[in-house]
Amino acid sequence: MKYPKIPLAQSILEICQQKGVKHIVISPGSRNAPLTIGFTNNPFFKCYSVADERCAAFFALGIAQQIQQPVVVVCTSGSALLNYYPAFAEAFYSQIPLVVLSADRPQHKIDIGDGQTIRQENVFANHSLFNANLSENNSLENDHLVQMALHISVAKKGPVHINVPFEEPLYETVSDLQVHPKIIEFTNEEKPFVMDPATLAVWKNATKKLVLVGELFPNSVEQHYLELLANDPSVVVLTEKTSNLNHPTFIDQIDTLITPFDEAELKAFQPEILLTFGGMVVSKRIKAFLRNYKPELHWHIDELRAYDTFGALTNHFETKINVFLSQLLTEDTFESTYKSGILSIWKDRVAKHQEYNSKIPFSDFKVFDFICQNLPENCQLQVSNSSAIRYMQLFDVASSIPVFCNRGTSGIDGSTSTAIGASAVSTLPTVLITGDIGFLYDSNALWNNYIPSNFKIILINNGGGGIFRILPGHEETETFNTFFETSHQLNALHLAKMYGLDYFKVTDETSLDQQFSVFLAQNEKPSILEIFTPEKVNDAILLEFFRKLK
Repeated sequence: MKYPKIPLAQSILEICQQKGVKHIVISPGSRNAPLTIGFTNNPFFKCYSVADERCAAFFALGIAQQIQQPVVVVCTSGSALLNYYPAFAEAFYSQIPLVVLSADRPQHKIDIGDGQTIRQENVFANHSLFNANLSENNSLENDHLVQMALHISVAKKGPVHINVPFEEPLYETVSDLQVHPKIIEFTNEEKPFVMDPATLAVWKNATKKLVLVGELFPNSVEQHYLELLANDPSVVVLTEKTSNLNHPTFIDQIDTLITPFDEAELKAFQPEILLTFGGMVVSKRIKAFLRNYKPELHWHIDELRAYDTFGALTNHFETKINVFLSQLLTEDTFESTYKSGILSIWKDRVAKHQEYNSKIPFSDFKVFDFICQNLPENCQLQVSNSSAIRYMQLFDVASSIPVFCNRGTSGIDGSTSTAIGASAVSTLPTVLITGDIGFLYDSNALWNNYIPSNFKIILINNGGGGIFRILPGHEETETFNTFFETSHQLNALHLAKMYGLDYFKVTDETSLDQQFSVFLAQNEKPSILEIFTPEKVNDAILLEFFRKLK
């Protein structure tokens, strides 16, 4: 087996292998040659070559999202590294272990006018959990820093940066491993959690308890605890599609429930205790409600972080969700009409939703309803940001389908790349639902040799950033159409041809009904179903939906 001649590169490679870091995403370059040579010549590592660094980092993020283990992304020196930042920030806020391994010039060559040279040390400082700035010579200190970075990425669930200076020559190899770094075994000390009896008493005595669940990895909460929450008449559980929690009594279409509330209903819904867990919440309406009708107590469960999203945080319980719920929930129930009142309202909302959908013309709303009803149950769903994830919140999705979305920073950049990364390691076929702007913005994601043949993209093309049309103050002007909505006449046909994807086109209900099953059945190569919806009516149909719920 060939090894890079540079001892520092050998040490990094050996540490990664000993720590079980298997997936390595490499963006081609020269300065990172010692690392590329080492990773690609060792059969232990699963290596991927993705040329566009921004896409590469999101591709790695998608892999890490699925395996819940560190994934290394490797680049050359200079501006290449800066292209990792969007995915790096997403990993920070979504608590995903991403390891950036950047090759650099030696310190004495920084700021002297050499090409592909920038100040790389600590470049991700605002969002990095650990920065390992290595020295040129192999040393025990370097070995310790690399291992500390890998450990923190797992223990604190997030991104770390290892910056590695290499001097030329870069491509020389040797046949024997010349270094044997001492492997450090880190221990994670879990704090035992014991619930204060006073906390338990407060919970039991409250008659209006709202549980709000953000983004979660599937099967994060034991079913027994979900049943206990569902059986308590004083508890209402609101979930989002990305929570991957399902129960017949849980309400996963939050905006449909609360948007029509009048002042009296809002006050009646105001909880005494708000219990939250999981990651970021999509619904802006639930955020506005809880900021204006604050709970007396807001408890958040998370081992690491608690955001005061509603300006009402009173307790951060630093423990695992199941540990906390095991001590909080009992078979006992207490008299309350909180849940029954909400479920009665919810039943009426569902009926009005179905009635409305049966009468509206072909539109984004109609399309998302159709898609959600006809998705194959044996798939995982990746959803892009902006309109796509917000529309998904309004419809039922089969409980067997896990749903993922980059909600850490909620950016449109990288949704396709993340979905492809996830599909590369998932045991389930992957379907990506995306809008036109997000798809076009990340079109280099298709420049990727690892897209499974059963990977499918459902592209909703409404000719621009339609979400801006429903914002207050929107006016139909040239300035709005150009600088906010980003109106365009583009389509994905030629991109599909260039990258070898099958292409299907839909322009109305009839073609949607005809093409959708054909699209799903074709698995010989990746495919795009592009659905063109009428740009000017989508916002009116969506806004009218909320009015009809009243």
